[in-house]
Amino acid sequence: MRFLIISVGQKMPDWVAAGVREYAGRLPGNLLQLVELPLGTRTKAGDPRRAQAKESQRLLKAIPGGARVVALDPRGRSLSTEALAGKLDGWLQEGRDVAFLVGGPEGLSAECLARSDERWSLSALTFPHMLVRVILAEQLYRAWTILRNHPYHR
Repeated sequence: MRFLIISVGQKMPDWVAAGVREYAGRLPGNLLQLVELPLGTRTKAGDPRRAQAKESQRLLKAIPGGARVVALDPRGRSLSTEALAGKLDGWLQEGRDVAFLVGGPEGLSAECLARSDERWSLSALTFPHMLVRVILAEQLYRAWTILRNHPYHR
């Protein structure tokens, strides 16, 4: 079982990779993994939906067979950290991979949203995509610590 953050965008600042590595390293084994996919090509004269379509194909292809898919979407359900811990507990008992989809600048396509088992909003605020990776990694770690009665979550 793995938690996969499947995200559009490469060549992120070093602090992004360091942040995700920090929280992934606190979890056992390779439980949390980051999968980075290339952005679709955008030009001033081009249609951003074409780039989004390319990104969607890459995202959908990166989802492991049998995985639960959670789309990060501003219109998704908001969860408290404690509620996430409850979901995490269920996912761990289920034993299948969980893929968190993070779209590009235009967000996730209708195809990606249709493929998802659930939609989750991290916040009503808008975050840069690079920061979403770190926030998601930290929240998964925090939920894990709640389940393990670790003092990290106070």
